Amino acid sequence: MKVGKQRRAPAERPNEIVQAALALFVEKGFAGTRLDDVAARAGLSKAAIYLYFEDKMALFQGVIRQAVSSNLLTVEAITRAHHGPVAALIPAILDFMASRVEDTPMASIAKVVISESRAFPEIGRFYLEEVIGRGVPLFENLIARGIESGEFRPVDPMLTVRSLIGPILLSIIWKTVFEPIGAEKLDARALARHHADLMLHALRPS
Repeated sequence: MKVGKQRRAPAERPNEIVQAALALFVEKGFAGTRLDDVAARAGLSKAAIYLYFEDKMALFQGVIRQAVSSNLLTVEAITRAHHGPVAALIPAILDFMASRVEDTPMASIAKVVISESRAFPEIGRFYLEEVIGRGVPLFENLIARGIESGEFRPVDPMLTVRSLIGPILLSIIWKTVFEPIGAEKLDARALARHHADLMLHALRPS
């Protein structure tokens, strides 16, 4: 298997490394993951990792970009392609975010960020800039557009966005912390639909 991977095109190797690192970061956390283990999981030499990633932190940042940040490109595309009322975007975006919680490693990566950021603040800062720092303003602009068009009553866009994404964060914590120890399964997409309905009613002009 190692030989087969080494014969693949070099362009494929960064993705192989990121996929191997993703699995190990989820299993062992940031502190517990060694580059030697990533290399072995990817079927490459440790030296090959350094051709693409400066160190373990850079590799973890690559995992965040591929597993989480790439979702923002989809949200941005949804926003650009939409030309109707802003209100229709709220449930669509929340449903997409919930689907990522259900169907991708996004929740597990967020858990690693939460659990490791105190010991490794650079992890939290990177996530704050790369994910939250891009996603929150996008949502805030939508709320502001809705207020300007008269779809939404005057509200604080910043606080409204934090209210909107609260159930997504709950879903991440529930699925990565409580479900593994026996809590009932949470349907993140059903929660997102329910919350979108509540929020849209709350945002309607009086």
